[in-house]
Amino acid sequence: MHRSRAAGDAKQQLLAPPLCTYLTVSIEPLPPVVVGDAVTLKCNFKTDGKMREIVWYRVTDGGTIKQKIFTFDAMFSTNFSHMENYRKREDLVYQSTVRLPEVRISDNGPYECHVGIYDRATREKVVLASGNIFLNVMAPPTSISVIAADTPAPFSRYQAQNFTLVCVVSGGKPAPLVYFKRDGEPIEATPLPEPPAAAGSWAPRNLLHRDLDDTKVPKSLAAADGDAGGGRPPNTAEPPRGLAAERGPATEAIPETVVSREFPRWVHVAEPIYYFRHTHAPVSDGTVEARATLTWTLNPQIDNEALFSCEVKHPALSMPMQSEVTLVAPKGPKITMTPTRARVGDTVRILVQGFQNEVFPEPLFTWTRVGSRLLDGSAEHAGKELVLERVPAELNGSMYRCTAQNPLGSTDTHTRLIVFENPNIPRGTEDSNGSVTGHRSFRLVLALTLTVILELT
Repeated sequence: MHRSRAAGDAKQQLLAPPLCTYLTVSIEPLPPVVVGDAVTLKCNFKTDGKMREIVWYRVTDGGTIKQKIFTFDAMFSTNFSHMENYRKREDLVYQSTVRLPEVRISDNGPYECHVGIYDRATREKVVLASGNIFLNVMAPPTSISVIAADTPAPFSRYQAQNFTLVCVVSGGKPAPLVYFKRDGEPIEATPLPEPPAAAGSWAPRNLLHRDLDDTKVPKSLAAADGDAGGGRPPNTAEPPRGLAAERGPATEAIPETVVSREFPRWVHVAEPIYYFRHTHAPVSDGTVEARATLTWTLNPQIDNEALFSCEVKHPALSMPMQSEVTLVAPKGPKITMTPTRARVGDTVRILVQGFQNEVFPEPLFTWTRVGSRLLDGSAEHAGKELVLERVPAELNGSMYRCTAQNPLGSTDTHTRLIVFENPNIPRGTEDSNGSVTGHRSFRLVLALTLTVILELT
């Protein structure tokens, strides 16, 4: 009886399976995180073996490079500060954590947790297992701006022209959602891969003659510019010769400024059709630059003083980001002249310092002289400032026109130059460039000639 029981126990020992070690590793998933947040990567593993090592890797270059960010080696350390019991030790479930206190864009990418344990059958064999996770780091946009494409641009009175607003959003990851609004209402735009080449949504009527508004400059000045036909140019077209005598304060009321404005009178048969295009390009720092364009055929009569806004939605933003501009034609230019009392031979600077309103887009400035060419012989000068070097007496009373224009409108400002006598330069001894000539120069040449003759004899 005892012999048979012992034989049965031996048979059960022979049929018992050999000892085997199991190891499972998994990393807890993480939602996308925002730059600056604190992130903890958690690696959970379950085993019935004895710990050998834990290694965390950051994977870069498409998996070709693995950078160690944490290592625990049981052979040389008994410090379990980086590894804590997830449950009771007898449950054989452990957790290793890696904390990134302030995550950056460069931390974006895959991570791996590798765990090694000793085989229960022999300590010479190590069982390995790993888990991986992709850390998605988001960054909110850092800047947003709205600009006008192809500016500064002239004003077109007789023909409709396309106008494009560009919204530039930088610093975001992933690419944001960009859309436009007009006067606070979303714009329904037709998506296009490329901006339209020609205007097709408006049908303007060509103007056969120049239609002046009631606010236009008086016809005397318009005729001096050649706009009025058949009439004799007024006396202001020919600047008076000679110098302005310094007689009283009435002479010093300078400069004289006349402002004119003009708008087209187009007849449109349809509401504008907006065209929208959205592109984005990666930046070296891992973010994305997004550009959205809104193109339509401009109608200055209804688009002037219209408020356009570009808004951005992004998962890293709690509320939309926006930038807005108001389309405004230039009006009320502020012109200064230095020196305030120009004398013969001085260098005069006439500058547009600003406008009575905020102008958008940036205006184009052109200077001309009414009834004649500029001092340097050119017909016009581009820029905010006109410089007249060594003004002669002949420029006294001359009138200069500054045309400030953008696609929404144009304004002309006329200012008159008053040139006073220069006590250092006698009357009539300067040429057209303001340099001294006359008897003094003749005497100098005669003296030099006599000196040369005496030396030759």
